[in-house]
Amino acid sequence: METLPERIRAFIAIRVSPEVQRAIEDVIAELRAPGDGIRWMSLANLHLTLKFLGPAVPIEKIHNLDRELKAIAAETEAFEVDGAGVGGFPNLNRPRVLWVGLASDALVDLANRIETATERCGFPREDRAFNPHLTIARLKTPRLRAETRGSIESVRECKFGASTIREMTLYRSLLTSKGSTYEALSKFPFNSHS
Repeated sequence: METLPERIRAFIAIRVSPEVQRAIEDVIAELRAPGDGIRWMSLANLHLTLKFLGPAVPIEKIHNLDRELKAIAAETEAFEVDGAGVGGFPNLNRPRVLWVGLASDALVDLANRIETATERCGFPREDRAFNPHLTIARLKTPRLRAETRGSIESVRECKFGASTIREMTLYRSLLTSKGSTYEALSKFPFNSHS
């Protein structure tokens, strides 16, 4: 953290298990087509964002938040998250993003506690409801080819399996011409007395 610039693009996230990642990778391989105009995510970037902190967060705010996240992690037990379903935001008629759904009451509770803690640290509250998902692709133009749309429809109810979530991570995001890369700044292991 000492070598970071004064302001960073940052977010708090969790990652699903390698088995679930591989299941998602298999579905992406089915959906991907040459020249489809879709930027598919690499497994290295696959994560669920619990809270996007901002594009230029002062590093001192990150230090204050570190204490809050340690406290939240200490009172959180490892929990299960189910990966199921494929869809698009805002919808599959004009998608900007393709996603895999995630379901867990404990995950929603964690996101709510993080929202409250980040607000205490001076970050604005999110103006939309938490919608747990993994972004698997981004589209430059919100239009799917008929065959891609058909492929997505065929995997809409796909089940990817469960992940045990044992930690959350504070990431720095670096924007490059090839897309974003993520650097883990701090990991916050959950209470292991479960």
